[in-house]
Amino acid sequence: MTLALVIPNYNHHIAIEKTLTDLDQYQLSCYLVDDGSDDQTRYVLQALADKFSWVTLIQHPYNRGKGEAVMSGLRQAHRDGFSHALQVDADGQHNLADIPLMISTSDQHPRALISGQPQYDESVPKGRLYGRYITHFWVWVETLSFDIQDSMCGFRVYPLAATEQLFSQQALGERMDFDIEVMVKLYWQGTPVVHVPTKVIYPEDGISHFQGVRDNVRISWMHTKLFFGMLARLPGIIAKPHLAKKDSTTQGSNQPNQENQSTQATTKHWSAMTERGSFWGIKFLAQCYRLGGHWLCRAIMYPVICYFFLTGKTARDASLDFLHRVQQQQPNHPQLNSPINWRDSLKHFFAFGNAALDRIDAWCDRINLAQVDFNDRHILAEQVATGRGAVLIVSHLGNMELCRAISIHQQKVKVNVMVLTQHAENFNKVMQQLNPQSSLNLIHVNELDPSTAMLLQQKIDQGEIVVIAADRTSSSSQGRVTYLPFLGQDAAFPQGPFILASLLDCPVYTLFCIRQHGRYQVHVEHLSDTLKGPRSGRTARLTAAMSQYSQRLAHFAQLAPMQWFNFFDFWRKDELVIRNNQHSHSSATPFPSQDR
Repeated sequence: MTLALVIPNYNHHIAIEKTLTDLDQYQLSCYLVDDGSDDQTRYVLQALADKFSWVTLIQHPYNRGKGEAVMSGLRQAHRDGFSHALQVDADGQHNLADIPLMISTSDQHPRALISGQPQYDESVPKGRLYGRYITHFWVWVETLSFDIQDSMCGFRVYPLAATEQLFSQQALGERMDFDIEVMVKLYWQGTPVVHVPTKVIYPEDGISHFQGVRDNVRISWMHTKLFFGMLARLPGIIAKPHLAKKDSTTQGSNQPNQENQSTQATTKHWSAMTERGSFWGIKFLAQCYRLGGHWLCRAIMYPVICYFFLTGKTARDASLDFLHRVQQQQPNHPQLNSPINWRDSLKHFFAFGNAALDRIDAWCDRINLAQVDFNDRHILAEQVATGRGAVLIVSHLGNMELCRAISIHQQKVKVNVMVLTQHAENFNKVMQQLNPQSSLNLIHVNELDPSTAMLLQQKIDQGEIVVIAADRTSSSSQGRVTYLPFLGQDAAFPQGPFILASLLDCPVYTLFCIRQHGRYQVHVEHLSDTLKGPRSGRTARLTAAMSQYSQRLAHFAQLAPMQWFNFFDFWRKDELVIRNNQHSHSSATPFPSQDR
C-alpha cells in the first residue's frame, strides 16, 4: 500500500502550520489544496509548501467548496500512483496521533474506506452534535444498514481505485455534503466501511465554514436524492448481501450482527443470534425518545423495522409460523387475517418496536400506575410483607419491565431481572443510561451456574424479587429441556429456570403483562410455595410446574399474539434431546443429577 495525505484548506492560516508540523514526523507525501483562500492564507500556504519538501500545493483560482478540494487532492494522488489517501482537515480538529492506527487498519482492509468515529469532548457545539444524529439516521436508511456509524468525519483513508471509479461515473456534492455522499455511494458501489474511534476537538479559535442555512439545505437535498436512489436499488440490496458483510472489516461493536439467511441460519440455535442493531443506533433512538417521545421514535423506527423485516428471513418465517399456529387454535382470531399473510408478520414486527418504547416508558418511570390493571396485586403484597423474596417466572411476552413498576406498588422492593448478556447488551446498556437510579437490577449471565445460584440466593434472603424468563432454551444446555404441548405441537421448554427456583427454595409465581385497549394488564398467579422437595419426585414436580407455566404462556400468547416476541423456530427440536430420545424412547429428558 502506498499512501498520501490530502488536506483541503480554505482560509485556515492559523492552525495549518501546526498541523503540518505535527505531520512532518510521518514524512508522507501531502497534497495541500488551497481552495481559493484569501491573499494572507495563500501566502502562508505557499511558504509552508516551500518549507516542507513532502508538501505539494494545489491551488484553486476561486473557492469551489470542500468537496471539490478533497476530490482535487484524491484524483491527483491517484494520478501520481498512490493506492490510498488519508484525508485530514486543516483546522486542528483531528487527533493526528491516530494516523498510525488508521494506516494499519487500512493495511488490514485495503479495499475498505477507513473512517474515524469521533469521540467528542465538551468542546463540541451541541447543535452540531445533535444534528449529526439526524444524518446518521438517514444514512442508515439510505444504506439499509448500520455499517456506517459516522458519515461526517473528515478523517478517513480512501482506497483510490474505488474512489476514482466513483468520481468518473457520478457527480458528487461540491461542498459540505461531500463527506456524506461519497461514503454512501462508495458503500453502494461495494466498498466496505471500517470505523476507527478517534478523539475530535473543537479549538476555541477554530474557524468553521459551515453555512447554517445553505449547507443544511444542500445536505437535506442530498439525503432526498440518496433516499430515492436507495429505493431504486432496493430490489438488488435485498436479493444480494452487501460485499461489506463478506469482508469481515468491521471492528467490535461497530458491526451489527446480521442474520445469516442461508440454510445454516435456519438450523442455528436462537441463542447464537445476537441482537440486530448497534449500540449507537439504539442510543440514537433513546435520544429521540427524550426529545420527541413516542411520535418521533415511531417516525424514525418504522423504516428501520421495515428493513429488518425485509432482510430478516429467519425471523419473518418464524413469525409467520407462530401466527399460523395461533390461527389454527383460534380460526376467527380478531387480531389476525384469514389466511395469515405477510401483513400479519409486519404487524408483529411493528408491535415489537412499539413494545420497545413501552419498555423505555417502564424503565424511565413514565407509566402511570392508573394505566395498569393489576387485580392480583394482593398476591405480591402479601409475599413482600413476609420479608422473604420470591421468584417470578416470566416470558418474552408483553412488557416484562413493567414488573418493576407494579411489584413495588406500596413498598419499595428491589427487583432483579436475569438477562443473557449477549442477546440484549446494547439495549440494556442504553436503558441503564436513561435511568441510572432505576430500582431494577439487571443480572447479566451467559448461563445458569452455581455462582449465579449463590448470588440469587443472597437476593432472596434479602427479601428481593428475582425475575427469570422461562420461554427460551439455551445453547449451552441443549438436552436439558422438557417437551410439552404448546399450540398444537410439542415444544422444548428449558429446565434451568425451574431447577434454579427449586434451589432457591422460595415461593414461585408466574407473571404476564400484556397491553390491551390502551391499558396494561398484569396477571400474577401462584405456582408453588417451593419447588424444593425430595429428590425422588423432583422430575415429576418440576415437570408439573413447567406444564402449568407452558399452559399459561399458551393462553396469553393466543390472547395477544402480536406481543409474544420469539422470532425464531420455537418448535425446533433440540439435537441433544433427539439423540437422548433415540436411546431412552422418552419425550421428556430427565433432570441431570448435577442440577439437584
